[in-house]
Amino acid sequence: MSRSETVWIVDDDRSIRWVLEKALQQEGMTTQSFESADGVLAKLARQQPDVIISDIRMPGVSGLDMLAQIRDLYPRLPVIIMTAHSDLDSAVASYQGGAFEYLPKPFDVDEAVSLVKRANQHAKEQQGLKAPVDQRHTTEIIGEAPAMQEVFRAIGRLSHSNITVLINGESGTGKELVAHALHRHSPRSASPFIALNMAAIPKDLMESELFGHEKGAFTGAANQRRGRFEQADGGTLFLDEIGDMPADTQTRLLRVLADGEFYRVGGHTPVKVDVRIIAATHQDLETLVQAGKFREDLFHRLNVIRIHIPRLSDRREDIPTLASHFLASAATELAVETKLLKPETEEYLQNLPWPGNVRQLENTCRWITVMASGREVHVDDLPPELLNQPADAMPSNNWEQALRHWADLALARGQSNLLDEAVPAFERIMIETALKHTAGRRRDAALLLGWGRNTLTRKIKELGMGDSADEDEGDEA
Repeated sequence: MSRSETVWIVDDDRSIRWVLEKALQQEGMTTQSFESADGVLAKLARQQPDVIISDIRMPGVSGLDMLAQIRDLYPRLPVIIMTAHSDLDSAVASYQGGAFEYLPKPFDVDEAVSLVKRANQHAKEQQGLKAPVDQRHTTEIIGEAPAMQEVFRAIGRLSHSNITVLINGESGTGKELVAHALHRHSPRSASPFIALNMAAIPKDLMESELFGHEKGAFTGAANQRRGRFEQADGGTLFLDEIGDMPADTQTRLLRVLADGEFYRVGGHTPVKVDVRIIAATHQDLETLVQAGKFREDLFHRLNVIRIHIPRLSDRREDIPTLASHFLASAATELAVETKLLKPETEEYLQNLPWPGNVRQLENTCRWITVMASGREVHVDDLPPELLNQPADAMPSNNWEQALRHWADLALARGQSNLLDEAVPAFERIMIETALKHTAGRRRDAALLLGWGRNTLTRKIKELGMGDSADEDEGDEA
């Protein structure tokens, strides 16, 4: 059995230390806490942890000063910097000082734990060890819908290839999961998979993050730092939200793709790397190219093979299987009984619009696991926001599809006598629309509807629509 990871927590706030200790220990990690950086620096000479998570402003030696010393003595030891002073200067100083990541307070405990896990995995990759892969990415992608079968076929065809791939799809469809699958089934599977989200990195730090920097390249660059390209050497670099990459960085990326080498920020010696690029975006890159916001030559370099990930609403038949998988995963994670969806609940979920795609469904299943009272999940057990979908969220391709969608949801809620509600509503809409098109003239409206004028008048009275329409002509003979 592998040893547990050791995490050192450095903060002068006792409550912060306590919260992090409990959260990390629950994940099986060993923790040790320090109220100042001085104690950390003294103990590092005798022992090194796997990860350090430290406040930035403390009495005595600051978190940034401690970071600088650690970079000099233990360059592979990942340090996460956290601070309540969540401003750009603190973030820039942390990244430029070589921090693994910057965590602003107040932070989400789950996010902090996830960050520590990533830092530990990164440290093992740096040491040349094969880090345990996140269980979420070892699970094969789920999907029986035809659109997903096309994705599977593409992954299969590319399994012996190092070719560049562009993944396109809405947010939450699982683009990173597909990127992991491409890497896992490629000749590079034993080498690092490094991911970087272009939308999450400040523009000022983008090039340093991608290409690294030399010692003294800028204020705060106390040590040489390897960028993501070097970290991914021999493996795969996943550039998520590539459409958000700044123009000057696009130019540098194009040169790397063409030459296979680059210069660190502040460097004069070229660095050669062997990296497979997988890029992803939710944007239409062709439109960005036409608007002059994305380089056309870079687009063609990236768009060698394109994989489109369908929306969840385009693969509704997969929803029950996905939900079952997510419920089982959530139950395992939370150490509780797995919830089971009733057939009518599955049907209800299949008819929802899911604008957040698979990610929204996964989060819904986590909510159900925590909040649903019984083991069997009824429609009424679903989150409130899913029980009353706004009309504009319904499919709008045609009126028959919209009507079918309404009927499915109503029946799933347990409603009955649907025609008693639907027929009068249908007739009211038709009458109002016809009268609108004829400026209130009932005879003309009746012709549009295929009724006689007397029938239209009777329907108006039955529906309680009043006498707002003009009585412009006498009764028919």
